[in-house]
Amino acid sequence: MAEAYIVEAVRTPVGRRGGGLAGVHPADLGAHVLTALVERSGIDPAAVEDVVFGCLDTVGPQAGDIARTCWLAAGLPEEVPGVTVDRQCGSSQQAVHFAAQAVLSGTQDLVVAGGVQNMSQVPIAFASRQAAVPLGLTDGPFLGSTGWRARYGDQPVNQFAGAEMIAAQWGIGREEQEEFALRSHRRAIWAIDTGRFDRETVPHGEVTVDEGPRRDTSAEKMAALRPVLDGGTITAACSSQVSDGAAALLLASERAVRQHGLRPRARVHHLSARGEDPIRMLSAPIPATAHALKKTGLTLDDIDLVEINEAFAPVVLAWLKETGADPGKVNVNGGAIALGHPLGATGARLMTTLLHELERTGGRYGLQTMCEGGGQANVTVIERL
Repeated sequence: MAEAYIVEAVRTPVGRRGGGLAGVHPADLGAHVLTALVERSGIDPAAVEDVVFGCLDTVGPQAGDIARTCWLAAGLPEEVPGVTVDRQCGSSQQAVHFAAQAVLSGTQDLVVAGGVQNMSQVPIAFASRQAAVPLGLTDGPFLGSTGWRARYGDQPVNQFAGAEMIAAQWGIGREEQEEFALRSHRRAIWAIDTGRFDRETVPHGEVTVDEGPRRDTSAEKMAALRPVLDGGTITAACSSQVSDGAAALLLASERAVRQHGLRPRARVHHLSARGEDPIRMLSAPIPATAHALKKTGLTLDDIDLVEINEAFAPVVLAWLKETGADPGKVNVNGGAIALGHPLGATGARLMTTLLHELERTGGRYGLQTMCEGGGQANVTVIERL
């Protein structure tokens, strides 16, 4: 049976909006991790058969197939192609899936997967607004469709609204959300201070650690914030941070491992994606996880570590309630509420952190999942070797 191995995984520190990475061109941000990936793995870059990168809002400096641009900006061989993937917030996790599938199919032996996003330069949904306004469109990519309207009516397609639906359905109040958010910051700060991220991060200039975690935050400060939606429970404190960053992984077949003398660090045990209600949008990790466990025959007791993206606190809290997972195994080094969420890079960032933490703790299986626009979720299970 064919295997897809993870040989190397690196990431930049995650920069805060307007922070130390804000002025870095996305191509150069991606090039930074690609250079480090090649150097750390010792691979001949000409042997790479494709570069698959996730990125959203591919306009301006992120336009023109940013995967290809990042590779070339790194000064790497021109004969290696690149392709950019958009599965919303799960784009770079999907990039890992596509790379692994290419290796598992036997059509490619050495593939780079990752993602990049500079949200300081290209704000979220900027691309769709820029495209719509000159055409006189005001209802975005959804409600302009007669088929969409016939199926879903005029319900707002909004992440905050979706998060509020989840909070209401699973009975997750504001205090519970803020307790979770505060724990995310404390775990992330502890991880930074104890050097847990040192091996996986590639400093960029003066940015040597993740900029998002707030050492001065408190339950009292969070409680003083106004909800984003009138009458809602979710504030900025319980939401992922707007961020800048990049991450990349090298995936290899057994043949490539032998040919290039590589050391596999993990194998891709399972990969899948599922969808559900696009209006509630953010709850798909629940059925996606159930699907993945059924396919693999594993239970959450078999999983040593979980990384689930903290798009909003209710996303993770609802997942925990439904799955019964041990919170002590989930986002042990904090999540996007503290560390930030550079959209197109987060999937690869989570995978990089998951791999390194499995190695640090000696765990065997790690599961990664994340909610995505359109009511989707990817699930990846990796096995440390």
